[in-house]
Amino acid sequence: MSSRHHIDDFMRGRIIGKIEEGRKITDVAREFDIAHSVVSRLWKSFKTIGMCSRRHGEVVLEQVANQFLAASGKQISRKTVARRLRGGGLYARRPVVCVPLTRQHRTARLQWCREHHNWTEQDWARVLFSDESRFSLSSDCRRQLIWRESDTAYRPENIQEKDRYPTCSIMVWAGIMINGLTRLHVVANGTMTGQRYIDEVLLPHDCLDSEGIQRLVWPSRSPDLNPIENVWDALGRQIAGRNYSPTNKNTLIRVLTEEWDKLPQQLLDNVVQSMVRRVECCITLHGGHIPY
Repeated sequence: MSSRHHIDDFMRGRIIGKIEEGRKITDVAREFDIAHSVVSRLWKSFKTIGMCSRRHGEVVLEQVANQFLAASGKQISRKTVARRLRGGGLYARRPVVCVPLTRQHRTARLQWCREHHNWTEQDWARVLFSDESRFSLSSDCRRQLIWRESDTAYRPENIQEKDRYPTCSIMVWAGIMINGLTRLHVVANGTMTGQRYIDEVLLPHDCLDSEGIQRLVWPSRSPDLNPIENVWDALGRQIAGRNYSPTNKNTLIRVLTEEWDKLPQQLLDNVVQSMVRRVECCITLHGGHIPY
């Protein structure tokens, strides 16, 4: 078994991800052909000072230690800072990443949820939830952590708003509903031209209208209200958990299709059945980000 003196950031992310899923350190070490002690130290370091990348997760702790030195003249280690933070009820966690919301976005979300507040699970069961998503060949495993109290993940100060797509990615589209799902469709080239807008947006809408199928207007900037977003997350985790990561776009498309077809229907049913709770939660938070 290799001691692997150098483990790159991508490998660290995969190792940490496996352990977070509940895998034993011994099993993960065997799977990646890395010494048990190396995996154990990596996991201990990640829990203690929030490191996935050697360069990330250390900065805040080091700054606190330096500030303490300047104020008291005493030197303390980053581990001591981390221990004191935990003693004060703060824990290193990944920040929740959400799309930016303006006041207008929050108002529109709140109004939409109030309009659908009386919908039951049976009402939502008649809806096909569709959306597009991007998947990238690259993997961001650095996982910058924040120190926060328990059960405060969705406080505004602990949310990281992010609105940027990665490079070298593909766009896919699909739909889910109770007891069913569509095929996964790959959007060629991932860009919307005028002709494509006619072919893929206007004509399908005309078809829906002609068949008497009602379209549900959705508030902008609201992926957290759409249960298919949780399915995209699950699909991403399935791909990350494979033994070999896709190395080109064709392989990525094949892997996405394979994993999409394996998604359990119970997962789809569960996220759709959460719509009543999502709407209630968004109203409670006055149109703000909801923990879904």
